Amino acid sequence: MSFAEMMNIGLMQGFAGLSLFSVLLLMGLGLAVIFGQMGVINMAHGEFMTIGAYTVYMGSTLTEKYAPNLVQAYFPFAIVAAFVIAFGVGWLTEWALIRHLYKRPLDTLLATWGLSLGLQQVFRTAIGPKEVSPTLPDWLMGSWSPHEGLDIPINGMFVMGLTALVTVLLMIALYKARWGLRVRATVSNRVMANAIGINTKQTDRLTFAIGCGIAGVAGAAFTTIGSTGPTSGSLYIVDSFLVVTFGGAGSLLGTVASAFGIAQTQSISEFFMTGSNAKVLTLLTVVTILMLRPQGLFPSKVRR
Repeated sequence: MSFAEMMNIGLMQGFAGLSLFSVLLLMGLGLAVIFGQMGVINMAHGEFMTIGAYTVYMGSTLTEKYAPNLVQAYFPFAIVAAFVIAFGVGWLTEWALIRHLYKRPLDTLLATWGLSLGLQQVFRTAIGPKEVSPTLPDWLMGSWSPHEGLDIPINGMFVMGLTALVTVLLMIALYKARWGLRVRATVSNRVMANAIGINTKQTDRLTFAIGCGIAGVAGAAFTTIGSTGPTSGSLYIVDSFLVVTFGGAGSLLGTVASAFGIAQTQSISEFFMTGSNAKVLTLLTVVTILMLRPQGLFPSKVRR
C-alpha cells in the first residue's frame, strides 16, 4: 500500500469520526443543557433522539405517499419538525414528571429510566420493532472527491454543517439571548434569580424542552448515517453522558472538545482493531484522564 493510499484511508477514517462526532455533539449539547445547567440526569435522552429520527421517517413516508414531488425538499422541514416534536414531548415530560423530582437525582434517574423503557415500548407498538430508514433526497446521496482515491460522503458533510449551525445558535441563545441570561442566573443563584423576578420554574421547563429538542435534531441527523429502531437512542446515551462529563458539566466548549476527542479516538482505533476493543480503549482513555482531572476538561465556574 502506497503512502498516498494510506493518507486517503486515514482521511476517510477521520471523516467517519467527524460524522460520529456530529451526532455525539448534538446529543451532548442537549445533555449539557439538561444535566450541566439543571443537574437533571435524563436517562430518556436517547429516546428523544429516537423521536427525532422517527419524525424524519414519518415525514419521508407521508411525503412519498401524498406529495411525491416534494421528496427532494422535505428533509429540512422534517429536521425542524423533529426539533418541535421532541421539544413538545420534553415540555410535557418536565411538567408531568421532572418538576416534582428536582434535587432528587436518584429518583430522577430511576423515573427517566422508566420513561425510557416506556417510550421504547410505544415505538415498538406504534411503528414496529424493525429498524427503518427514510428515503433521503438525492442531494444527500453520493460523495465528493477532492482528488483520486478520496471520497467524502455528502451526507456526512451535511450533518457536520447542521451540527455547526445548531452549536452556534445554542451559543448565541445561551450567551446573548434573554433565555440564556435567565438560565445562567438560575444556575448561579436560584434564590436571587427568583428575588429579581425570574420565573425559575418556567426557565427550567423551557431549558429541559430545548435540550430534548436538540436531541430530536440529533435523531434527524442520525437518519442520514444509520437506520432507526426502538432502542437506537439508548445506544448513544452512555457515550453522550461520557461526552458531557469528560468535557465538564455545563461547559459547551468542553462538550465540543470531548465529543471530537472521543469520536476521533474511537473511529481511528476501529481501523486497527475491532469495534469492541476500540470502544474499550476509548473508555479507558477517558476514565484515565478523568482520574487525573475529575472536574473535566473545561469545568464551569459557578457559585452553588
